[in-house]
Amino acid sequence: MPIHDQGYRHYQGTRTALGKSWQVMTRAGVMSMIGKRQFIALMLFAWSPFVVRAVQIYVSATFTQASFLAPKGETFREFLDQQGAFVFFVTIWVGAGLIANDRRANALQLYLSKPVTSAEYIAGKLAILFLFLVSVTFLPAMMLLLTQAIFAGSLTFIANNLYLLPAITLFSLAQVLLASTTMLALSSTSKSARFVSIMYAGLFFFTTALFNALRGITGRSSFAWLSPGASLEQLGDVIFRLEPRYQLSPAIAGLTVVVLIAGSIWLLLRRVRGVEIVT
Repeated sequence: MPIHDQGYRHYQGTRTALGKSWQVMTRAGVMSMIGKRQFIALMLFAWSPFVVRAVQIYVSATFTQASFLAPKGETFREFLDQQGAFVFFVTIWVGAGLIANDRRANALQLYLSKPVTSAEYIAGKLAILFLFLVSVTFLPAMMLLLTQAIFAGSLTFIANNLYLLPAITLFSLAQVLLASTTMLALSSTSKSARFVSIMYAGLFFFTTALFNALRGITGRSSFAWLSPGASLEQLGDVIFRLEPRYQLSPAIAGLTVVVLIAGSIWLLLRRVRGVEIVT
């Protein structure tokens, strides 16, 4: 029998550049969610406030009698407030199982045994939720601003309210990062996506209830920093140049949001680690 040489051979395949592994996870996660009809229905429903606002803008631009419907700077702040409910539901639907399901299937160590670092794994999972949340906050808000310019036939409104461009961007970013990092951190602590959903909803409602209880007892709203949602609302009012709704320093509100995001990232880095096997 002929004996074939099984010695060393050069690798003939292609090598993926370092730092791009997270894109594979993000692509797979996004495609998985897009394939679910109920989730698509939720995303379409999340755009219904945009349709309503667009109709109002059209009517105000077409009929002088409906000029009271014309958009103002606070219109976009109110719109993003409305989208907060959809941010909550999309965050739970998409984010609860992003890491919890991998932990339940013991797939986390499989990921990290490949040429994938912990940071790449976290970035890949975070990008999935980030993209969907941006599509119900920043994207429709910017589309609403563009719709106003189209129906008005000029850029006068945008020119007179240039601050709306950075305001929408900054507040949407804060809104999305707070929700996505918090959910991903909670997802890394459990193997049950359902339990993670309960923890996230509990965190949201408990802190809000605690703040409202203290507000009712003391008659002051300076305890808004106890609620991530209230802190975000206070920060949003300042970003959009509106009168703050709570008796809380904007600096403290911003610090609360930053600390929550940083704390969530720290917890993620602690929980998502490879296991070193010593033989």
